[in-house]
Amino acid sequence: MKTIQKNKLGSAFDKFLDDPEFNKDYDQEFKEFALSELLLALMENDGKSVRKLAELAGISPTTVQNIKSGKNADIKLSNFMSIIKACGYTLKIEKGETSWALGA
Repeated sequence: MKTIQKNKLGSAFDKFLDDPEFNKDYDQEFKEFALSELLLALMENDGKSVRKLAELAGISPTTVQNIKSGKNADIKLSNFMSIIKACGYTLKIEKGETSWALGA
């Protein structure tokens, strides 16, 4: 089996990953992106528009749109819980054998 030797200089991305400030920003932006994608999947799965979801969740359409587009960098847990509940989902937190379901 042939092994590939990594370039001694490393890639530009490798250099960025070695930068703690870049890592902090990258982690935050990835979390925001993941949350936005989760909301899009929930909406698509349920076939709900931004306005309908906002109405069901009891929050403003602007709030839902900002979460959906990734503009809302720090979504409130209460808004997130309202959205998942409006879509018929619950949030499950697990640690070992212990689990909690929220939003039911």
